[in-house]
Amino acid sequence: MSAESTRPQLLPQNRKLRHLRGISLRNLAFTRPRGRTIDDAALNKSPAKLESLRNSPQIHHALSSEQLRPGPGRRRSTNLVGASPVTRQKRIEDTFDSKLADAFFSLHVEGEEEPVYISEVAERATNFNFSLFELSELDSTITQTPRVTIKIWTNRHDTWSLLLEDDVDLRALNWLGTMQNVHFPPNSLVFHMVDGIYSLELFNKYPPPKKMPPTPTSSYNALMRLATLDNSIQDALATRESLTRQINDLLAKETPNQVPVAQDSLALAEKYLAVQKRTVEASKTRNQELRASIEARRSAIAEGRALQERAETDVNNATEKLAHSKTLLARTKEQIHGQRRRICEDLDRIWRINSVSTPGTPPLTFTICDLPLPNTIYDDALLKGTGSDTLSAALGYVAQLTDNLQCYLGVPLPYPIRPYGSRSTIRDEISQLPDTQRDFPLYVPRGGSSAQYRFDYGWFLLNKDIETLCVSQGLKVVDIRHTLPNLKYLLYVCSAGTDEIPDRKRGGVRGLWAGRYRNLTVAGMTADDEASSFGGSRRGSDASSVVGGIGQRRGEDLRGRIIGGSTGNGGVAGFEEAEVKMTLRTKGMRESVAQ
Repeated sequence: MSAESTRPQLLPQNRKLRHLRGISLRNLAFTRPRGRTIDDAALNKSPAKLESLRNSPQIHHALSSEQLRPGPGRRRSTNLVGASPVTRQKRIEDTFDSKLADAFFSLHVEGEEEPVYISEVAERATNFNFSLFELSELDSTITQTPRVTIKIWTNRHDTWSLLLEDDVDLRALNWLGTMQNVHFPPNSLVFHMVDGIYSLELFNKYPPPKKMPPTPTSSYNALMRLATLDNSIQDALATRESLTRQINDLLAKETPNQVPVAQDSLALAEKYLAVQKRTVEASKTRNQELRASIEARRSAIAEGRALQERAETDVNNATEKLAHSKTLLARTKEQIHGQRRRICEDLDRIWRINSVSTPGTPPLTFTICDLPLPNTIYDDALLKGTGSDTLSAALGYVAQLTDNLQCYLGVPLPYPIRPYGSRSTIRDEISQLPDTQRDFPLYVPRGGSSAQYRFDYGWFLLNKDIETLCVSQGLKVVDIRHTLPNLKYLLYVCSAGTDEIPDRKRGGVRGLWAGRYRNLTVAGMTADDEASSFGGSRRGSDASSVVGGIGQRRGEDLRGRIIGGSTGNGGVAGFEEAEVKMTLRTKGMRESVAQ
């Protein structure tokens, strides 16, 4: 329906919220509107007072002396006389700014906490034409109400405030038709309905409907003929229904022919017979399958019972042997523990780790085979002269002892050790390093700071191996830098116990002596000299005393060569020769002990 129609199409009582399509605001003002009293404004919203509003003159507020209109010959102001154009322009802009504002409106319905519609924000204007909207998609309880609350919100000086709140009854709106050539009062609301434009304050008298000439219709005779034809049709329909009932009664009274019925019954019986035959055949097949399945299950049950009987027999036999096996297992574990105690005591006698209690010596200072080894922290003076050889030899002993302990304790080391005496190395297979840089020296290098760093890192890896051995035995390492204290603590705990240390297996001493005899040629000694070192107790001697005597004598011999410098070649060459001899002798003893 066009907004410029000449008269409304909806009756006042039929106007609902769903018919509202838009709202406009005219002559925005921030002062109290004039044109009617406050009480009249409230009364004019009632449909009962609509006619009285149209016929009564408008009531104005009383004006003060400052608000009286000046006479035609009086000047309004002389403030701008002689003012500059900039001042006048500024005054005009301020005047316009005082009347312009940003605005939007919201629609509220009784019973709803949130607004049913919020318009867009129109910026800097006094006349606002908000966008049209569609409310028919809302709930029917909202769209069918004739009353709505309209709130106008304005923004001046960056502050939003409620300018106008009006409760409008759509049934009391006045037909306006158009907004052209209409003088609206301040803050006037214009309602766009589906059939035209309405206002609350203004109204426009629309012309009465035009009288239409009478339209000719059918004559009386034609209407009578039409009624007669309708009666004839109804009589024909009733006659047809009566004939249908009579024919059905006659067919029901006559005797039907039994042959077709019998043929149909026979065909149906044959069909049922075929179905039953197929059902019987299927039942026979199913019966055979079930019989075969039952036989197979019986065979499986018989086999399961036989297997269960054999299992019970095996369980009974195993139960009888279980106590003996447990006793044997406990005795074997005890023997393994005893053998480990004995081996650890032998290792402790071979590689003598003793504490140093000399005044002025740092605490937790130990020696291995009478060679001092600091706890990772050492002075640069220790790396000069014979001190570097002593440090390398001590680390070689520690590396060889650690490598032996991993075999006897059954604990693989995370960092494999290659015990080569004073030239031992350790390999890092965990870190992301090139394969050529995985080996780290356990001896004092010669090559500057880089070589010194590799030596320190190799010593650190050796300490980590010792920590791994300690953790496997349930020991807590306080500081991994204490190399010899941790190793001594490990040997002490592994050799501790209240039971007696078991003897070696028969033949172990002879095997050890055979290994020692093969190594005599390397050390430059004869079998008689070696036999005399044990006081002629070759046969029947205790295995631990033999190993202890050998380790002690070779350790003292090596220590005398290192300290006294009485090697055959002198200097480092004699030291390396002694280390090679000691390594071969210890290897022979380890093979003998393993046998």
